[in-house]
Amino acid sequence: MDDELESVGDLARNFFAKHVTPHQKRFADQGFPDKSAYRELGTLGLAGMSIPTEYGGGGGTFAHDAVLFHEQVMAGDHSLQLGVHSGIVPHYLNAYADHEHKLRWLPKLVSGEWVGAIAMTEPGTGSDLQNITTRAVRDGDDYLISGAKTFISNGRNCDLVIIAAKTDPSLGARGVSLIVAEVDDNTPGFERGRILEKVGQKGQDTTELFFDGLRVPVTNLLGDREGTGFAQLMQQLLPERLICGVAATAAMERAVAITIEYTKSRNMFGQTLFDLQNTRFELAECASIARISRTFIDDCIVRYLAGQLDATTAAMAKYWLTDQQCAVIDRCVQLHGGYGYVLEYPIAQMYADARIQRIYAGSNEVMKDLVARSL
Repeated sequence: MDDELESVGDLARNFFAKHVTPHQKRFADQGFPDKSAYRELGTLGLAGMSIPTEYGGGGGTFAHDAVLFHEQVMAGDHSLQLGVHSGIVPHYLNAYADHEHKLRWLPKLVSGEWVGAIAMTEPGTGSDLQNITTRAVRDGDDYLISGAKTFISNGRNCDLVIIAAKTDPSLGARGVSLIVAEVDDNTPGFERGRILEKVGQKGQDTTELFFDGLRVPVTNLLGDREGTGFAQLMQQLLPERLICGVAATAAMERAVAITIEYTKSRNMFGQTLFDLQNTRFELAECASIARISRTFIDDCIVRYLAGQLDATTAAMAKYWLTDQQCAVIDRCVQLHGGYGYVLEYPIAQMYADARIQRIYAGSNEVMKDLVARSL
């Protein structure tokens, strides 16, 4: 952290307090956030902070985005999928799109005029991306895309979606390509499915997407040739896993802070709950885990900014930190007693929201396998 990043934190904190927190129940009831929240984010310059200024971004680094993601968790928000919109989709475009398309797409995402999504997961393939079945067939100067995707964050709100499709099914992983589609509710061959009802993160739109001959210009292919999509996915999954680690660490810190406050105000057996030795020991351990986690993720960020973070360490960070997030929050729920199971208490909502962290961005079992391959 430095003065500039502290200022970003202040700005982000005020954004969530004004434009998101008051509407969280409504977002959860409707199953998606208002798109106007993304526009407000863009107006403040908080979307695309790590995108070059040439394309409307802030010209900053992942550290700027990390502060935004941290403040989002501290505000208790899981309705805006900023990891995808600001941390993932723009960087695929910045890394692999040509200059003309960057000029067209990135400013609209950075301003919040458009919401971004990436469609990888399919009903029959979770972490096994090389076996996707969505097809992109060449038809003159276009691709015709057909297939189905599921668990797509921002699927209901998206205006731009990066689609992982097979341009040559005979080549396995080498036949995967990433193709960008501009979509709305009237786009022929494109259909938004149902908003999935999840255990947690209920205000965040997670949907099914269907493609039936969706026509997309061949020039919307990311990269200079077909078949590079799987390699692109592997390269960009590293910062995605860091985003998970940032969120996990912030969640642990928030859970500990909330539980300390609660146990100091709850009276039991003639003293506060905090005065009981078991409570103090539990919180001491949770606070220590959170501190160790903060040290680890900060070191990963420093290494990433220096171009020195390897895929193995990123996998370690993703699986270990999200495992610890779930464990620490569970212990904090226990210290809340029955109130920890009531959703009007923040710790209960955090418990429900946390579980998906061990599944998306590559399941933790896949992360362990990646680590094991390096041993």
